[in-house]
Order: sequence, then structure tokens, then C-alpha cells
Amino acid sequence: MEVAAGALSPVLRKLGELLAGEYNLEKRVKKGVQSLLIELEMMHAILRKVSEVPSDQLEEPVRIWAGKVRDLSCDMEDAVDDFLVRVDEGSSRKPTNMRNRVNKFLKKTTKLFGKGKALHQICDAIEEAQDLAKQLADLRKRYELDMHSSSNGATIDPRVLALHKDVGELVGVDYTRDELIKTLICEDGSSNEQLKTIPIVGVGGLGKTTLTKAVYEKIKAQFDCVAFVSVGQNPDIKKVFKDLLYGLDNGKFSDIHNTTRDENLLIKQISDYLVDKRYLIVIDDIWEEEIWRFINCALYKNNLHSRVITTTRNVCVSEACLSSSDDMIHQMKPLSDEDSQILFHRRIFQSEEKCPEDLQAVSREILKKCAGVPLAIITIASLLVSNQRIKQKEEWMHVHSSMGRGVTEGGIVKDMKRILSLSYYDLPSHLKPCLLYLSMFPEDSEIKRDWLIWRWLSEGFIQCDKEETRLFEIGESYYNELLNRSLIQPSKINEEGTVVSCRIHDMVLDLIFSLSSEENFISILDNDEWHASNVHRKFRRLSLHNIKAKVQNHQLDSTSLSKVRSFAVFSPVTCDWLPSLSSFQFLRVLDLGNCGSGSGISLKYVGNLIHLRYLGLRNTNVRELPIDIGKLQLLQILDIKKTRIKELPSSVVQLRKLICLYVDRRVMLPKGMGNLVYLQMLKRVDLSSSPHIVKELSYLTEVTKLILYCDNKDIDLVNMDMLIESLGNLQKLRSLWINFGGRLNDCMRVSWVPPPQLHTFKSWSFKEGSFSRLPKWVNSSSLPHLSTLEIDVEELQGEDIQIIGMLPALRFLRLRASRVMGTLVVRADAFRYARCCKFFGFLTSPCLFPPGAMPRVQHLEFRVSALSIASGEVDCSMEHLPSLERVVVFLQRDNSSNDGEETPRAWLKRAAEAHPKRPTMKIY
Repeated sequence: MEVAAGALSPVLRKLGELLAGEYNLEKRVKKGVQSLLIELEMMHAILRKVSEVPSDQLEEPVRIWAGKVRDLSCDMEDAVDDFLVRVDEGSSRKPTNMRNRVNKFLKKTTKLFGKGKALHQICDAIEEAQDLAKQLADLRKRYELDMHSSSNGATIDPRVLALHKDVGELVGVDYTRDELIKTLICEDGSSNEQLKTIPIVGVGGLGKTTLTKAVYEKIKAQFDCVAFVSVGQNPDIKKVFKDLLYGLDNGKFSDIHNTTRDENLLIKQISDYLVDKRYLIVIDDIWEEEIWRFINCALYKNNLHSRVITTTRNVCVSEACLSSSDDMIHQMKPLSDEDSQILFHRRIFQSEEKCPEDLQAVSREILKKCAGVPLAIITIASLLVSNQRIKQKEEWMHVHSSMGRGVTEGGIVKDMKRILSLSYYDLPSHLKPCLLYLSMFPEDSEIKRDWLIWRWLSEGFIQCDKEETRLFEIGESYYNELLNRSLIQPSKINEEGTVVSCRIHDMVLDLIFSLSSEENFISILDNDEWHASNVHRKFRRLSLHNIKAKVQNHQLDSTSLSKVRSFAVFSPVTCDWLPSLSSFQFLRVLDLGNCGSGSGISLKYVGNLIHLRYLGLRNTNVRELPIDIGKLQLLQILDIKKTRIKELPSSVVQLRKLICLYVDRRVMLPKGMGNLVYLQMLKRVDLSSSPHIVKELSYLTEVTKLILYCDNKDIDLVNMDMLIESLGNLQKLRSLWINFGGRLNDCMRVSWVPPPQLHTFKSWSFKEGSFSRLPKWVNSSSLPHLSTLEIDVEELQGEDIQIIGMLPALRFLRLRASRVMGTLVVRADAFRYARCCKFFGFLTSPCLFPPGAMPRVQHLEFRVSALSIASGEVDCSMEHLPSLERVVVFLQRDNSSNDGEETPRAWLKRAAEAHPKRPTMKIY
């Protein structure tokens, strides 16, 4: 029912726009809109209450009523959208303020009403809504008296991501992890040379994947190649094999996902690659024995101490995974009472010792119902914290009573679903559709943060009252809140500490899939769901998963697509199968980026998609965009990365509302790009292919993220002074990345003034065109918000590292220098908040950083002379860097033989072992 409430919100806003005096509505229509608005506001108030109650606790008539309101509101929004778009057609091509737009709307509406099509649609929807409201007035009144609210007033809470790391590390994992490692890595017995497999089995939510990742991260450095691949309940076996190849060697197999190969060829390719390598492979979440047999065919059984770990919920599957009589199955067990309490209290209070006395009793009772299941503990703990505020005891008691019997041994799946639903119904209304939207993605998908937020924005889920507020930043706060509530899980955390992609636990996905299906919010079609009743159903949002050849001849009926707002494909399909774009009337999101390179996508009729906000073609074989793409006046996001497009059509400059443009290097941009004044993200601009963009950049004053390419060989084509001036106009710029900067770098070093909010600066020059010296503007007063700095300099001065180390917000540093002048000096107050520091091209070591410096650095890379270690000139110890977790050392060989390296290598390893956190170390 929350979808019904959510569906009404945009309708109320848009009907309000119709009454705001901007449109010359006929008296009859205006009166009807006013009456309807009153009725819908009453419906919305009740539906917000309904949405706080699980659907299985609602009376059947209420569910029917809410469903009708949902469908009606969606149709109503379509009609209003169609009206507003047609009013906006033909408006001035130049950007104007709102007052000018209103005047132009008034002139256009008189002509539009003469045709009357859009107006009649609204009139019909108004009458239908009023009839429905009257018919159900008694039911609504009765229900309003009986209704109660269980809202806990959750608000957006973008908490620091350090909390996620603590939660993600399963309490009590150390002992089990070390025992599994002992089983996997043994020193004695010739049989250990053979391939060894450990299957891990247990029900969902017990932490199988978390434990496996802990083992994997701890030992992967001991193997020639490694891969961690998720399978899932309905796997595409070709994709699994491609993921495996990519994981084993992402350089050699960088384009593997864009190839068309059958299973046999992929199996042979994997086996051939593994034949002479000691490998570690994790196959996570296997559901069927047959799938394991396919995968097992690809694993070459060499005698090089290779290891395989599998996880499954099925005991029979775990038994099938055993590769020899010596292998043993690891059975997952619930957490002990002590570890459960540690995890619970750490999640809420950041310490297991800070639980107030008045909450201790109810805490123990809640934990009894969680029965040692980590997923239950984490989600319930997340429910008891809101906006960094620990909820009151009464709210804890309410959560405890809402859990029912808790998790029982026999009904763990059903019990977990009920517990997870508590967290779902506690969400504020604006987050519910954002979470349900994640059911669009296949199981075990790694979902990129920015991609997801752009999709939310295109769907209209992200709203703000203030026109100047940036919607993407609001979307970031939505994303952070779902992380905080443990409804999505961090997948990749970049070196700055930001969660850049997430996954959904299988049980959370099961919950939101069932809720989404009930509400007709998102429909999933795959081989199992492909039958006549589905194909001819009217869809709102449609996602295609794992479509195989045997069903690709089944065309979707055009009437079933007429109301679709999102269409996404997560399966390779052929061109004769994809529906014609003419079938879509109200499409907002079109994402074909997972169709595969052989799909032969046709963009004919794309110009008819006048409601389109998002067009995703990444990784497809599309060669050109049609000229009529300029008709998409509402388009906000255009992604053509990794396509075959070489040039954008001139009509792209008519896309006035475009805020995000992803293109590949060497793609030619048309003249007139300066017209796209709402553009916020522009990646990647090749200055040598599109030199005219140098001047036009100065008009793109809303840009926050910009990636530039500037080849040295074509540098004379670019007016450097004009480019510096244009960059100086981008005062909202937060992220700037310059590749092959050449002469541009030295011009910037002298004359560029960075914008005050600059968050990220990257300059990749490799051997040519680096900054001659560290720019003067790299200092704490000019860059108070700089979090990421990647820079190449030819000559490093003695005080430069200290200057960089004093940047107050710095989290990530990559510094390359060709030579050092003078003695490098670093004080104890440097790098206070840095998490990752990488130094290349010059000699340094941990002893350069005195105790007190780098207190939070987890990842350190440096180059050191083997001779200086052997002679005792350089101290290898790292214990003064308390947070260190990973070290990469480039050991400079001082003579032609390897004889002098072994002792320094041993000392470096001993230094890592002496560190309290025993960081992993790689030596090159």
C-alpha cells in the first residue's frame, strides 16, 4: 500500500502546478482539478497510514481500495505528464527564468485546448477519480477511525561509513576464519598438492558470504590468481563463466562480457588459463547441483595447491561440491549469546560496553528472538537508531513485541521475512519506492551507487522543495540512509572510504520482490515467468532477466508496454526480439546497457519517447544516435560509454534538461554544447577531438564533475589561456580529472585558481607532461575540502609532502615524482585523516612519517631501496602507523642479481608481522 501513497505524491504536486496560475485552464476543468485535489489529499493522508501496516494485516476491502487508488493515480499522472509535455513543446530554445516560461505556457495553452486531446484525458481521469472517491467514502471513513500509525519518524541520516565497516565484519569470525584457513593451507602431506574444496553450508542470514570473504581476503595474496563469483538462484551460466574469467585476470579478459561465446568455449578458456596456476576461487551462493557440475568442469585439477570455496543453503549441493574424500563440509552455526550481544551493541552504541542499564533487559529479549542470526541482529539494531539518535525504551519494547516469536529453527525464512519487514515499514515514505526499485536488478548484482541514484532521479523518486538544491546530493543521502538501516550492503568501498557500489542480501531481495510484485510496482520477466498471462499484462516497470533463446521469439504485446515507465534488460537478447520503441508511450527510463554487444539495438522511434529522462546504452554495439534525439526535451541522463558511437549528432545541444552525459574518449561533441546549461556531470571530453568545447565549457557553470583528455601531440589545437579561463568559471566544480595534461598542467600550475568546493583533483600524465613542480594552490587554505589528490610532478621539493599532508580533508593521495630535491621532511601533524597514500617514482619508507602522522592510514604504498634496508639506513618498522591494513612495497634492486633482495624482503615481512593488525603485504 506504500506504493499507492507514493504514487499519489507526484500527482498532487503536478495538479498543484496546474492550479498555480501558469496554465489558462477552462473554468470547468479548473473546478474539477480543485475538487479532485481535495479528494486526493484526503486519500493520501489515509494511504500514508495504511502504508505503515504490513499488507497481511489489512482488511481485504482496504487492499482493493488502495490498489484502485494506485492504478488511478498512475493513470492520472500519465495524463498530466502528457499535458505538461505537450504544453512545453515548441517553447523558446533559449533558457529562461520561470516567469518567462509561465508567459510562454499561457500563450501555448489556448492553441492546445483547440485540439483538446490532452485536456480530454485529464477530464476523463478527473471524473473517474471523483466517482471512485464517492463510491468508497464510507469505507474510507470507517477505516480512518480504525487506523493507527506505527511510524517512528525516521529521517534522512547520512552517517559516516566507518559504522558500516564495523557492522560488516561479522563478530566472532576470527576463530572460524583461522580454522578454515588451517584446513585450506596445510604444510604437510602430499595430498595437499591436489585441488582442495571447502563447501560452506547454512541457511540465509547466518553470514556464509561474510565468512568466506574474510578467508578470501586473508589468503588471496598466496595464490597466482583469484576470483570471487556469485551464482544465485536463477543464474545465467555464461555470465558466471565470464565473471570468473574477469576475476582471474581483469586485464587479459577486460572485454569478456562483450563477447558472444557458448558454454563449452568458456569452459575451455577457463580451464586453459588455470592449467599452470595456483588458484583460489570462491563460488558463492550455489542453489543447484547441476550448476555446480557445470562450474566444476571448468576448474582444472592441477597439483599446485589450488583451492576452491563454495557456499550454499542446500546440504545436497554442499556434498556434491566435495572434490575428494579428504574434503570436509563446514556447517554454519548461529552466533553465541556473547557474540550476538557484541554485534548488537556495537551496531547501536559503537561499543559492546555502553548499553544503558534501562535497555539491557529488553536488549536481551530482542536478542533471544534473533536467535544468533547476524542478519536479524543487524537489521533490528539498525531499526533502533534513527538520525544518530538511539530510540526510547518504549520504541524498543514496541519492536520486541512486533517481532512475534522471533526466529525459529524450523521457519527461519518466514521469520526473517517478518523481521525484515519491520525495517521496511519503518522507512519514511520517500525511501520505500527507492528500496522497492532495487527489485529491478537480478540477484547478486553489484549495483553502482551513481547509476542507481540517476535511475531514482529519472523516476521522480528524489524530490526537493528548494529549486537550488541538487537532486543528486539528496539521492546520495537516500543511499546512505538505506546503508545505515542495513537494507543494502556495501560491496565496493573506494580508497577514500566511500561506498561506490552495493548488494542486496537474498532475503531482503525476496521481501522487496514480493512487495513490488503485489503492488505491480516492478515486473520481472525471465524464462520461468514467461507465459501468456504475463506477456499480455499491463506493466508499469519491466525488467528482463536471463532470457534464453527458447523464449526470444515471444514478442511482448504493444498494449502491455503502453504504460511502462522503466524498461531494463539484464540479459543478452537478439535484435529481432527487443520490442519496438514505438510500443512505449510514457517511458521515462530506457536502459539497454546489459543487452550484450550482439543485440543489434534499433533506436528508431527514440524521438517519440517524449517523457524519457534516462537513456542508457553502455556496452552496446550502437554506432550512432539518431538526429531526432533532440526531441527528448525531458532527457536528463545520456550514457553512451563503451559503445561504437564516434560522434554525437548536432541535435544533442537541444537537450536542455540534460544534467549528466557519459561519453568515451575520442567521441566528437557538436558545436553548441554551451547551451546545455543544466549539465552537472560531463565525462569524458577529448579536447583534441572537440577543440571548440574549450570556450563552451565556460557556459556550463552547473558542472560539478568533469573528466578531460588532452593529448600532448594535439596540444597546439587547444587555446590554453581560454581553457584556464573556462575552468575558472566552473565555480561549482567538485571533481576534476585531467588525463595526459601536457602543457595544460604547467599553465594550470601558474594561473588556475581552484573552485572553493573542489573535492577531487586527478591528473594522470604518466611519463610525459606532468607538473614541473607542485602547484602553489595545493595548500590547506586554497583546498580546504580536497579529499582525493592524484598528481604527477617532475621535481618534488623537501617540504612538498608536508604541505600535502596538511590538507585538512585529504583521504586519498597518489603522488608520483621523477626526482626529489633536498631532504623530504614530514612532521607528526601530517595526514591526520588520510586513509590511503601511494608514493611512486621516488624512494621513501614508513620511517619518513613519524609517530602521530598518518594515524588513520589503512593502505600504504611506497618505493624503497633494498640496499638501504640491508645496510640499516632505513628502518622497516610500521608499528607507529596504528591503522595499517595493507602495504605494497616496490623494492628497488641496487644490482643486477637477486642475491641482495632476500634479506630486505624478510625484514619487511617481519615488520608487517610485528604490527598489531598484521597488515597484508605485497612486495614487487
